[in-house]
Amino acid sequence: MLKTIDKKSLKFKMWTYFVIFAAFIMLLLWLLQIVFMNSYYETMKTNEIKKIGNSLVTEYGKEGFEDLLYTTSLNEGIAIQILDENGGLIYPLNLIDIIMQPRLDYRLFGEFLINLAKSQSDFVIYTREDPRLQNPTLIYGAILENKEGSNYFLYINSALQPIDSTVNVLKNQLIIVTVISLGLALVLSYAIATRLTKPIEKITKSAEVLAGGNYNINFEKGDYTEIDNLADTLNYATKELSKTEKLRRDLIANVSHDLRTPLTLIKSYGEMIRDISGNNEEKRNYHVKTIIDEADRLTRLVNDLLDLSKAQSGIDAIEFKKFDIKETTERVLERFNYYRDNEGYIFVLNSITDGYVHGEEEKIEQVIYNLISNAVNYSEDEKEITINIIDEGDQVHFEVVDKGVGIENEDLANIWDRYYKVDKIHKRSSVGTGIGLSIVKSILIGHNAEYGVDSKVGLGSKFYFKLSK
Repeated sequence: MLKTIDKKSLKFKMWTYFVIFAAFIMLLLWLLQIVFMNSYYETMKTNEIKKIGNSLVTEYGKEGFEDLLYTTSLNEGIAIQILDENGGLIYPLNLIDIIMQPRLDYRLFGEFLINLAKSQSDFVIYTREDPRLQNPTLIYGAILENKEGSNYFLYINSALQPIDSTVNVLKNQLIIVTVISLGLALVLSYAIATRLTKPIEKITKSAEVLAGGNYNINFEKGDYTEIDNLADTLNYATKELSKTEKLRRDLIANVSHDLRTPLTLIKSYGEMIRDISGNNEEKRNYHVKTIIDEADRLTRLVNDLLDLSKAQSGIDAIEFKKFDIKETTERVLERFNYYRDNEGYIFVLNSITDGYVHGEEEKIEQVIYNLISNAVNYSEDEKEITINIIDEGDQVHFEVVDKGVGIENEDLANIWDRYYKVDKIHKRSSVGTGIGLSIVKSILIGHNAEYGVDSKVGLGSKFYFKLSK
């Protein structure tokens, strides 16, 4: 079973980290309660005695001082003495002490004076080992200044009680607590890790289905915001991949159609020249012209596909320069003279005098051509096409307005896709190759230009973009 455990999995990592954290907490408790207990107890006792001694020094000379010494000694369980400069006992004294005049052992008093002299403060606190006693003794000493004569000394001693029995009790309790805690850590960490990783595992399985080409998969949400955000993102990505796959299939079908039609015509008219019109100059010239026109259409299609590929991949870097967009538009309109002279189209140009903008003229010329050709393709009865170049301060607003069939609202967001048709039927365009708006979108994105379309069904459309002056 151990061989099947993935040590890099999130579940295993969370389980491991949780157990390590619990073990660390237990180790910390053992160190504090067992290993450092004696030193901790001694430190706390030292601080307590120091606090009591300093407080008594402050109260020295005030009324009720002896009563304070008595109550403090009784309540805290410590021995408090007042000594003179020779180590003689001043407090506490009973009747026998007055007669006997007891004093502190000269060795203890000498040690006390030496430590007090070495101290950098007004008091001293230290621990001494007495072989006659089983436990060390904590000593506190301070000078009590006496204005009427020689100074006295405050002398406090307190035995450091053994805590071995307490440590043994704590040790037994900690053994039980450690076993229970580690057991709970193992179970809880596994349960939590499983709950956290279960939605991720579901998402992973769904992603494998998606990778197999099934775009109908739905990524389920979990109990956590991050998982929900991931599921929403993947569902959105799945939707976009599905649209891309559909566009890819449509692109292949439409390109195949656009390639097959001119190739079929070229082959057919070539055979007609060979079999029928070879000696008839008029028919032969007509057939040859048709072949040339279809070859030109193929060339335009290939060139547009290459332009679109370069624009979308960013290979063809944009060279920003200053140019007059009005002159560029007039030059583009000359390429539509055939439709104006032979098919009744009307092209109206309304422009500002100063139309200088910042961009790459060749690419913007391609944008203008594709927008006008798109207007031509979708203008049926009303063949008037208006081009407006408007000054908007720091920008120049360019728009192409037609009175054609218009576009449904639900189709507006998709018309920039390759070969997307609002009538859902692919047919040969009067002019252009069917991917003009995709090229327009890619070029304008490369220029960081604002662009869009306004349209109403039956009333026509207005395509626009804005360039910096």
